[in-house]
Amino acid sequence: MRAYKLYNKGPKIEESLNLESAPIPKPGQGQVLVRVRAVSLNFRDILLLRRLYPVQVPETGLIPVSDGAGEVEEVGEGVTKWKKGDRVWGNFIQDWLAGDFRSEYHGSVLGGPLDGLLADYRVLPENGLLRVPNNLSFEEASTLPIAALTAWHAVFGVRPATPDQSVLALGTGGVSIFALQFAKLAGARVVITSSSDEKLARAKALGADDLINYKSSPDWEKDVLKVTNGRGVDHVVEVGGAGTLQKSIASAKPGGIVHIIGVLSQLEGGGQYPSSEIVRDVLFRGLTVRGLFVGSKQMAEDMNRAIEQHDLHPVIDKVFPFEQAKEAYKYLESGSHFGKVVIKIA
Repeated sequence: MRAYKLYNKGPKIEESLNLESAPIPKPGQGQVLVRVRAVSLNFRDILLLRRLYPVQVPETGLIPVSDGAGEVEEVGEGVTKWKKGDRVWGNFIQDWLAGDFRSEYHGSVLGGPLDGLLADYRVLPENGLLRVPNNLSFEEASTLPIAALTAWHAVFGVRPATPDQSVLALGTGGVSIFALQFAKLAGARVVITSSSDEKLARAKALGADDLINYKSSPDWEKDVLKVTNGRGVDHVVEVGGAGTLQKSIASAKPGGIVHIIGVLSQLEGGGQYPSSEIVRDVLFRGLTVRGLFVGSKQMAEDMNRAIEQHDLHPVIDKVFPFEQAKEAYKYLESGSHFGKVVIKIA
């Protein structure tokens, strides 16, 4: 089989990402051999390549990319949930089946520390797979494990969005576009930001209610308050990290929630938000600031049902062939994308 391997040879894609050959693995007890058909990239993959993500890449290399979908090629002894030909996608955190997140689950994450899916074949545990919704292609299903489930967790998790509420999504990458789509399923008002008027127009076509260009309006938190009549939003899907957190907190209404799910500004030289100011702003406005690390398999199953019931389709910006995986990485890192970047394997 063909598999890309990531090595700690340097921050450049050409230095660290190699296409190699390997034997097709055999599934053992309770395992499933999946013929991978498509994968999608996340900002996490760029951080891992640049050695900015807290996962140690082994000397023997790591098959990168956590998110992918394919079909069951073979099942191991004792497997009862799947059969050859079933369309499946891999749960990002293999051991997080239900309930609250636990620290030991970090060891069961695909794409680091576990091998990911940028390969022709992968063996995964029976419980680490989910069914591909009937209305989605392999390419669309490959976008679900991180971006879709993270957005689902933010919009419908601890305090589900409702029709009388508003959601602020930062940027137009994968998570933010899914947050827009899910928030509209909930009937909520959506405010979205971007540095591109063209991308904002595309977001409006997907249902966004209020559009803010943060490049032409650097004090965009004031615009958020303006479009919400000074109230602020109920939910902020915060993907920037330290560089945008202060503005996100200022955009939230008293009692609102800021879901911290990304650190995009880490590569953009984003500034810091003094801890004393965070305490002051959160305390005196009664905010909830929560870190959100994707979601459980149970959440993913709920999301699957909603996607199928509402015939929701992920937004894919561009699909690259397997042989051009390095170009796909570069395209994602350029920030030119709207929605998801996908690599078709077969």
